[in-house]
Amino acid sequence: MSDRHILTAVAWPYANGPRHIGHVSGFGVPSDVFSRFQRMNGNRVLMVSGTDEHGTPITVAADAEGVTPRQIADRNNRIIVDDLQSLGLSYDLFTRTTTVNHAAVSQEIFLGLLKNGYVFPKTTLGAISPSTGRTLPDRYIEGTCPICGYDGARGDQCDNCGNQLDPTDLINPVSKINGETPKFVESEHYFLDLPAFTRALGDWLGTRKNWRSNVLNFSVNLLEDLKPRSYTRDIDWGVAVPLDGWRDRPDKRIYVWFDAVVGYLSASIEWARRSGDPEAWRQWWQSPDADAYYFMGKDNIVFHSEIWPAQLLGYNGEGDKGGTPGSYGRLNLPTEVVSSEFLTMEGRKFSSSRNVVIYVRDFLARYDADALRYFIAAAGPENQDTDFTWAEFVRRNNDELVAGWGNLVNRTVSMAAKNVGAIPTPGELTDADRALLASTSAAFGPIGDLLGRNRQKAAAGEAMRVVGEANKYLSDQAPWKLKEDPARRDTVLHTALQAISDCNALLTPFLPHSAQKVHELLGGEGVWSPAPQIVETTDLDDGSPYPIITGDYAGASATWGSRPLPSGSPLSAPTPIFKKLDDSVVEEELARLEEGSA
Repeated sequence: MSDRHILTAVAWPYANGPRHIGHVSGFGVPSDVFSRFQRMNGNRVLMVSGTDEHGTPITVAADAEGVTPRQIADRNNRIIVDDLQSLGLSYDLFTRTTTVNHAAVSQEIFLGLLKNGYVFPKTTLGAISPSTGRTLPDRYIEGTCPICGYDGARGDQCDNCGNQLDPTDLINPVSKINGETPKFVESEHYFLDLPAFTRALGDWLGTRKNWRSNVLNFSVNLLEDLKPRSYTRDIDWGVAVPLDGWRDRPDKRIYVWFDAVVGYLSASIEWARRSGDPEAWRQWWQSPDADAYYFMGKDNIVFHSEIWPAQLLGYNGEGDKGGTPGSYGRLNLPTEVVSSEFLTMEGRKFSSSRNVVIYVRDFLARYDADALRYFIAAAGPENQDTDFTWAEFVRRNNDELVAGWGNLVNRTVSMAAKNVGAIPTPGELTDADRALLASTSAAFGPIGDLLGRNRQKAAAGEAMRVVGEANKYLSDQAPWKLKEDPARRDTVLHTALQAISDCNALLTPFLPHSAQKVHELLGGEGVWSPAPQIVETTDLDDGSPYPIITGDYAGASATWGSRPLPSGSPLSAPTPIFKKLDDSVVEEELARLEEGSA
């Protein structure tokens, strides 16, 4: 057990619509598995995020519906909060970027960068729509990449080769909104001087030894061609630029990507303010032995291994131009950028517009949250693109959760409840008993090591291997044949129940909902694996209402290690902890998918 401060910084889901299972496979489930394990291991976790609510996609959606951007953001914020809470994601604070607190923190980071000389004004060419006169953001311009020739490159980045772009770089640029060729006009903006961080970013990345190799290699390669990046945008929906002559302008705002990554800090500060100790955030952001793990999908790596670290370095005064930290003091850089690859669905890329999608809420209306969590952990896109298929989901649910883990719990607790009515008292242990208990208690070391290094797929596989050992032990010892030898039967059942208790702890980070049920089936009381709560609250500064996700995780009894199971605790007949799915589910879901995408 240890007592470190660990920041779990979870990518901010964009509030232009509900999230699908591809989204939560990148940022949601991996961050929660990690946080739950770290809390069980005695560490002080601060898990923060929120909905990312600024930028053009929301204004485009608002225009299409004839409502305000805030109305779109309010609606989708609530949908996303419900989804993430239903999935059991244990945020200490899940908030939003439209708070007064977030704007103030974003502006402080900007001013700190400006003071240290890392943000500078520059006149540049910006794209506008010839028919409407409105600004076209970079992401809404598509064309051919000048570097790799990819036909669907965006004005800010090519998803094929990963290079940063400007809309003026694109060959044959067109507007994604209406297909027009954009008109480029001069506009004044502030730019982040990324080249001034090439050395500092290189030095920092050089010390990152345990990152996934694809993330580290991609990040190091970005350093070869750093260019200044526009920190402001021609848009009326976002954080105001905190300068005289800019503050009240309706057409200039901080670029959404620069304000969204500041959200990790602003959410930590909001959490501290809500906790009653406004300075508490500093333990995670300034303590030299605190660690910070950032979770996202691979399309966000550049913002977490280059842009946000550059903002932090510049605010700290640690780029080529030197400087001094702003009023918050020196801020810690990420310990690790934990990026997952992409999840596809039945061989196709997720696409809300083409209805190749299954939204989290629709999934959870039909299937257990733990079944989805388990699939993502055991078969998700941890280090390579992975295809979600309904056949594989049903197979893993039925073979591994129902027939493997659920059946072990069900038959052992049933037998003990029926024959003894309580956890039996064991007699003398045999070599087979001792071997199983040695195996389950020894598993916490290697599985904990895997979870600490975010190798969740291997950790889930190893935990299920231990479950397999317990199942084999039960079959080999056959306590149902020991009616004439109740002392031996009770010893076998106690041994199996102790193994189940150990396996339940090993599986708790992955399966928090069912882990609570197993805890109670074994006679445990109180909260084992806590569930996050939705709390209706108001903005700390202007009183606007909004929901947050938070929770009391400190009082949970789940710990990472084997705990002796007390004999004599009453047991009652169990109900199954997982639902077996009929094979017809596969055809039904594939038909639903075809119908939607037709």
